[in-house]
This record gives sequence, C-alpha cells and structure tokens, in this order.
Amino acid sequence: MTNKLRIGVIGAGSISDQHLNAYRRNPRAELAAVCDKNADRAREKAEKHGVPRAYADYRELLANPGIDAVSVCTWNDSHAEISIAALEAGKHVLCEKPLCTTVEEALRVEQAAKRSGKTLQVGFVRRYGANTRIVKAMADRGEFGELYYAKASCIRRLGNPGGWFADKERSGGGPLIDVGVHVIDLCWYLMGRPKAKSVSGNTYAKLGNRANVQNLAYYKSSDYDPALNTVEDLANALIRFENGASLLVDVSFALHAKEDELSVKLYGEKGGVELEPALTFVTERCDTILNMTPQIDHLSFDFASGFRDEIDHFVEACRGGEPTLSPVEDGVEMMKILCGIYESAEKGEEIRL
Repeated sequence: MTNKLRIGVIGAGSISDQHLNAYRRNPRAELAAVCDKNADRAREKAEKHGVPRAYADYRELLANPGIDAVSVCTWNDSHAEISIAALEAGKHVLCEKPLCTTVEEALRVEQAAKRSGKTLQVGFVRRYGANTRIVKAMADRGEFGELYYAKASCIRRLGNPGGWFADKERSGGGPLIDVGVHVIDLCWYLMGRPKAKSVSGNTYAKLGNRANVQNLAYYKSSDYDPALNTVEDLANALIRFENGASLLVDVSFALHAKEDELSVKLYGEKGGVELEPALTFVTERCDTILNMTPQIDHLSFDFASGFRDEIDHFVEACRGGEPTLSPVEDGVEMMKILCGIYESAEKGEEIRL
C-alpha cells in the first residue's frame, strides 16, 4: 500500500457522491477510479470529482493493482457478488447497506472476508453520526442501565423513489430493506447487539407508489418509472432478543399519514434517550424526571458529516488502525432479521431465528 489508500468507487448513482466527496476530504485517501455499468455516467462522475480512471466493468477495476479498497454503491442484488470479487482480488471493501439480499449471500460474503483477511465494512452510516457516538459512549458507561426496549419509525407519506428501489428483483424489498435497515441497526447497535431470537412482521402493498399525487415533491431515482413497483409500501415488526429486550419498528414508502416521521427511542432501567428527531436524554434527579438536551452541533443525524466520519473510519481501518464499527458479522445478523421479517409477513406467523 502506498502512503495513501487508493480508492475505487463501484456504482455511480446518487449515493456515490457521498462516498466520493468524503474520500476527497480525507488526506489519507486518493480516488483512483469510478465504475458504472453506464459508461457515460462513470465518465461524467469521474470528471465531476477529478478521478483519473472510469470503468464500465467492475472486474476491470478490481484487476487494477493500483487500487487498495473499494466502495460498493450498486443495486442491492449485486452487493454480494461485487464484494466477494473485491475481497478475492485483495481489496478492502466498504459495502453500502444492506450487505446483500439473502442470508445465504451474507454468509458467503462473511466467508470471503475471513479468507481474505481484508476489512469489510457495512455501510451502517448512522452508527458514525455524532449523536450516535454520544449515546453509545453513555450506554457503554452504564448511564441508561439495561436498554430493554426500543421503538423506531421511518414513515414517508409519499416517498417511493421508484426505479431499482421499487423493483424487488434488484432491491430485495421496499422500505424495510431500504430505510428500515438503518433504524433497526441503530437501535440494535446501541442496545449492545443482542442476539435476535424471533421476529413477527407484516408487510402491506395497498397504495403503490402514489405516482398520481401532485404538489408534493420527493426524491425519485434516475431510472424512475411510474408503472414499475413490486415492493411493499409499509412494513412493521416486533423483534425479540435472547436477553429479553425487544424492538418495535414501522417504516413506509407510502402511507396516509399527516406528515413524515423519523423517530428512534430507547428505554433503559436508569434512563431513556431519543436520537431522532432530536437528541434528548430522559432521567431522574432528586425524585424529578428531567428531559436533558446536550449542547452539540447536530441534535439529529447530519447526512454529510455522518458519511465523512464513516469514510474516515473505513480508511483508518484499512490502514491498520482501529477495527471497523460495522463489521461483516453485523451485516449477516441484520440480514437474518430483515429476511426473517419478510418471511414472517409472507407466512403470517412469528419466525424463530
């Protein structure tokens, strides 16, 4: 490895800009290549970020000995294939969430990572947010006591991005695997990553992508097609853990709700905490319940700084610093939970993991 970690970014969709911008700001990283199946988009993205090489085939990128590590920012159904190929080519890997679309794929990625001895970091970017780091430090100090219950919601009244996000074959699912993975992982991580025992879930496909709605803007994928939608528009679940803790979650792309909602709440024996919509601690002093607000720059997750911190951590992990905060093993466990919820919804019964 040279003095700088030489990076290739595979997949030039919208999320790749977060990776590329963060790598550009890191003095220990050097952008070496961009790859996308769409050769024109790869070239445009490379020119935009001043990257010297553009590829249309990720195999050609991986064959370049001048690349040390890659970010995998492609459709979910290709995460496993590309991550395994990168590891086998001797590259470190930062794979966007979810790790893949099935438990079987996740286990193959885990095995490849172990064989290679390289770092594989799963893109659970909310673990790297400033508010998360504060809560994790307090949880590790026992400030909350046992965190035995958590609730998380990520509700979009209108927010199906369409395109590959709405195509189950490529995405693996809808809001559960796209945004639900973030809030489920965040709660699980802060609760100490207890082993999941069972899940009971429901999915609904009642509203579709609501492409008829006007006068309300929302993000649309570059390959948006109003006629294509094969994913759920709502999912909910109760996750039980072996230590007796539980997590209740609901997420949507479309719902007849008054407003969008993002909330993440955890409850412990000594106190509680709300990470979203704004970091607030709940505790008792002198027989009085207190709601405490810390003095920090961002009380909720800040997208840009969260990605910078995630990328910075990945670069240091690849260079032999501290191990990643989101290892491949956690990606495997999250796939077990997500796939368990989908299976529970399909069968209409609780699934033991």
